[in-house]
Amino acid sequence: MQRSAGDQRLNVLGKALAVLEAVTENPHGIGLPDLAAKLRLPRQTVHRLLGQLQSSGLLLRDPARERFLVGPRLTRLSLSALASSNRWAPVKSVLQDLVDEVQETCNIGVLDGLDYVYVERIECEWPLRIHLEVGNRAPAHCLSGGKVLLAHLDQKVRGRLLRSRKLITRTSQTITRAADLEVELEKIRAQDYGMNNQENFDGIVAVAVPIRDGHERVVAALTMHGPLPRVTLEKCQASLPRLRQTAQRVSRAWGLI
Repeated sequence: MQRSAGDQRLNVLGKALAVLEAVTENPHGIGLPDLAAKLRLPRQTVHRLLGQLQSSGLLLRDPARERFLVGPRLTRLSLSALASSNRWAPVKSVLQDLVDEVQETCNIGVLDGLDYVYVERIECEWPLRIHLEVGNRAPAHCLSGGKVLLAHLDQKVRGRLLRSRKLITRTSQTITRAADLEVELEKIRAQDYGMNNQENFDGIVAVAVPIRDGHERVVAALTMHGPLPRVTLEKCQASLPRLRQTAQRVSRAWGLI
């Protein structure tokens, strides 16, 4: 009996999901031959599925090792699923603890293209602060959290993104040349935190650290920011141990580690 078009689509979807599951189970990536053998599917079929998943941003291809890794879109979908579940309440509590201690506004964000998207945010009690809502977007290259996430993107993916859109100027401190931004991102990877010295708003400084899963993949960023002179770059750096501790707590609350 001939299968209907609907059945065939479901069959393709099932194979695509199996590919995604297999890739997520291998934190260091998996190649086409191993993937085909694991799933017991023809190489041609797996190759076609990998191409489609890569073009949609769900997977990344490491050309140096011919392996496939979790892509930024799949990470965003995972975090969106977490945000819609009841596991988000513990994260808010963890973030509130940080705000109570540092007495400044803190947020958690993810990358969507060249935008930093706020997925959780708690304001401090000071009257002088910036008011933003969960779901708001800002240019990633202007923010400490955005730069942290850009720094840990696959180099080829980051290159395509930076070529796709002009880096807009927000202040006189904004980095607007891709080459200069790459230098900054290399520094961020080496020191494992990012700073924002009035690059998005005049008079506002910030510091951010990565939030990682159990495989050391960077899935989000945790940021503290505030106005000068109440918050200085020195205070930002002094807060790093507390931010890193909170980032680990967020990962545990999300069930990532």
